[in-house]
Amino acid sequence: MVCHEVPELCPLCEEPILGSRLEEAPVSLPSPFCNGHTTSCCFLLAPALDAYRAFDEKSELHTGISNSKGVVYNYTHLGVVKDETGWETCIRVVLVQHDSYSLRDQWDKYLESYSGGALWDTNWTRFDAVTHNCYTYCLGFINRVLEVEGRGPLTPEQFTERYVLPRTTRAHRFNGLLQVLKKKSYYLLERQTGSERSSLAESDTGSQVKRETGN
Repeated sequence: MVCHEVPELCPLCEEPILGSRLEEAPVSLPSPFCNGHTTSCCFLLAPALDAYRAFDEKSELHTGISNSKGVVYNYTHLGVVKDETGWETCIRVVLVQHDSYSLRDQWDKYLESYSGGALWDTNWTRFDAVTHNCYTYCLGFINRVLEVEGRGPLTPEQFTERYVLPRTTRAHRFNGLLQVLKKKSYYLLERQTGSERSSLAESDTGSQVKRETGN
């Protein structure tokens, strides 16, 4: 059962709930969303038009990379834009481990140098919604960093499958639960295995790309 507040009686059997042992239930479901401007060295994903729309196939998504201070670099028709606001509700993929001090120290330098390249200068290359877009920009930077670290590149399909889809799926489920709970005080789920429950209840501490793509 998912609810904002635990009811006194079970909706199914009408037995008292308060005081019972709820060992299988998480205390809370952590939100899959974060404020991108409080992150550092992350890949960020947000709906382009409405930050509160579900992350599903109908959403137009926009991506960016945060620097060490939470400024989000993202590629648009205007070229590379550095946003200090506007990414308050998004999904993140942590790109650097907290103890990778040398890479963190160089992160802003790498990001600034990469963003200043002719590939992202509108005088040289135009934005294309299919072949040269915000996702191209972000993945290109991630692969540049992986190359500096002596690691192989990721294809768009690999990055999407490993890091994007699991997070957007969880965000979509989370939004769905919120919509249900706006209409009723609780939502009953079928009994699930531990792995199925964890897909929604897990906290997004960030699965570092650097660690997971290591040889």
